[in-house]
Amino acid sequence: MLKEVLLGVLGGAAALTVGILLGHFAIEKGSSAPEWVRDASQDVDESIIKKFLAELDTNEIKENLRELTKVPHMATTPGDEATVAFMLKRWQDPKTGLDSAWREDYKVYLSFPNKDNPNKVSVVDPENQVLFTAREREKAYKPEQQDPEVVQPFAAYSPAGNVKGKLVYANQGKMSDYELLNRTLDLRGTIAITRYGGEGRSKKAINGAMFGVVGVLVYTEPYDINDGLVSESETYPHSWYLPPSGVERGSYNIDFGDLLTPYLAAKEDTYRRPKEEITGIPPIPTQPIGFEDAQRLICELDGEDAPAGWQGAFDCTYKLGGPGFKATSSFTNSTVHLDTYNIEKIENSANVMGVIRGSVEPDRYVIYGNHRDSWVHGAIDPSSGTAVMLEITRVLGKMVKEGKWRPRRSIIFGSWGAEEFGLIGSAEYTEEYFSKLSERTVAYINVDISVFANATLRASASPAAQSVLFTASKQVDAPGTTMSVYDNWIRYYNRTSPNYGIIPNVGFLTGAGSDYAAFIHYLGITSMDISYYYDQSKTRARIYPAYHTAYDTFDYASTYIDPGFTSHQAVARTAGNVLLRLADSLLLPFNCSDYAESLEQYFAQAVTAFEAKLAAKAISMESLKKAVQFFRDTATKLDRLIRDSDLVKETPLKARRINDQLMLLDRAFLDPLAFPDKYAFRHVIWASRSSSVATFPGLADAVEKAESSGLKEDWDQAHKQLSIVTQAIAGAAHTLDDVI
Repeated sequence: MLKEVLLGVLGGAAALTVGILLGHFAIEKGSSAPEWVRDASQDVDESIIKKFLAELDTNEIKENLRELTKVPHMATTPGDEATVAFMLKRWQDPKTGLDSAWREDYKVYLSFPNKDNPNKVSVVDPENQVLFTAREREKAYKPEQQDPEVVQPFAAYSPAGNVKGKLVYANQGKMSDYELLNRTLDLRGTIAITRYGGEGRSKKAINGAMFGVVGVLVYTEPYDINDGLVSESETYPHSWYLPPSGVERGSYNIDFGDLLTPYLAAKEDTYRRPKEEITGIPPIPTQPIGFEDAQRLICELDGEDAPAGWQGAFDCTYKLGGPGFKATSSFTNSTVHLDTYNIEKIENSANVMGVIRGSVEPDRYVIYGNHRDSWVHGAIDPSSGTAVMLEITRVLGKMVKEGKWRPRRSIIFGSWGAEEFGLIGSAEYTEEYFSKLSERTVAYINVDISVFANATLRASASPAAQSVLFTASKQVDAPGTTMSVYDNWIRYYNRTSPNYGIIPNVGFLTGAGSDYAAFIHYLGITSMDISYYYDQSKTRARIYPAYHTAYDTFDYASTYIDPGFTSHQAVARTAGNVLLRLADSLLLPFNCSDYAESLEQYFAQAVTAFEAKLAAKAISMESLKKAVQFFRDTATKLDRLIRDSDLVKETPLKARRINDQLMLLDRAFLDPLAFPDKYAFRHVIWASRSSSVATFPGLADAVEKAESSGLKEDWDQAHKQLSIVTQAIAGAAHTLDDVI
């Protein structure tokens, strides 16, 4: 009897439970449903996006930029601290601010010129008479260049030193450039003059030191930046081109993050290694100069004619140097003296953080960031991006404060400090709160320089984010045209996709070029970098000409880069549209099949470049082929599941499960042991590479090294890198498959 009663009670309880569950999931998602059910099933509201796009104002962006560029704001200076206060004031505004905003302080190791003892470049004859001295400061054309806080041009992290030697011309300072010089010249004790481009800033000095070079000068070649124009009458303030005295400042270090606290946050009590252990910075004095001074030096050089590819825009034949100057020159028998007095300091720097908290999934974050510090006024780099970010937060903050909208997921905004010195992504990407955020972060949106000029959108991203970029750009009008940003984008940058035909080309995030580096390369967060770019068919400029100079001002931006600020607005609308879709969509707008296509593209290039060479060493690429195919199969399967599911009517746990698969995809490619010689690169697909072959970086670099050396251990390393990337792809594919 007791058994029957128990069975009856249990049966009734089971029936009741089933009834409750059926009743719950059968509830129409209408007004009678519990509020949490309606919230959990809510998808992105297109009317909200439309309203948001309409509210973004060109004049607001313009005034943001005017305020941000009033004074120079190099990291840790009073001007930088003023921008911290400005960002906090805006993000804490009671009517248009965020839910909360705060500053995160650090003590960072930076390098500065000595104000009391400026760096000098001079030519000195055998009697110790100074025949020539390079400019110590750029020529002032506008009041902005006369500001006493305009920092003297310098190479950040170059050591202090006093060196002299005969001059040689080393093109871009690549290893191959020095090797060519070294075939006919004794480089020991020489000073090399190099042009920007082709090689990282610090590597120009690191490479030269290996051949006995004792100092390096760096200049901006007008052929590369000005389309060959060299006269004052043709350059700023008469055009966007760099004037002759303009000097590109920069950080001469390879690794990103604070150099004394690698992999740790640079807090007050953090362990700091001895500065003698720092690598990746110039081992010899290095100094940038303007091209007017470079012309004077290069056109006086003796020696053989430089190769055709080394020639530039100066009205002379570039020669290699004897070493030194030609006998007919007024500089004959003279040496170049390079005196640098740079000093290193540990200074206070801050990130400014702000958040709009999510209503349904507050523990899932979309991060939108831009660095705040600049070398001088920094109107384009980085303040164009900051001006856009402030306008996005103004509109979203107003919507939140008025109770008209709150995102499904939390949105975190970051104004990063000291990026120009190499502390990119955040002042410290492994800082306690940031490393915890990484496991909950959906994506990172980077708008560093928002507008280079006003031709077209340009974006680099994880392949998974391609689809949301396309969706957003189709809803934004391209300035000065009758077409969408998407259609205008195709006109300038396009590729042929096996799946879609001709589409805009979205670049890969393969290097540590901006704030996204820590997020994608170290933390494995799906990232994207968005900007408006110039028409490269009309100029050879490798970047906008006033880059990192005293001429990158509000006047320069408003006169030559984006006079009506409509391109700034287009970036704000595109990036903001992406942001809202990532924050509000029920299902994250990522596409795994697009990732599969990129892996297939990399695989095809690897086969073409390396398969025969590997086969000759009995190393097969068959397992890599199978891994790429497995990834394609599982991506297709997940796409089918998404397409066939009506997630609004299903349990929210299903959407959450799929979202986790999409969110964690890039994390699945992390391997902390893959690149022991590459600081903070853990993503095996998008790490930096030295190889010119656009394919899996570890494999490409290893095969090329092995081919060059012929050593068995190097071929073994190539085999190892093949195995690393194979297993990473296969492992990532498993994360897209059904649960075990």
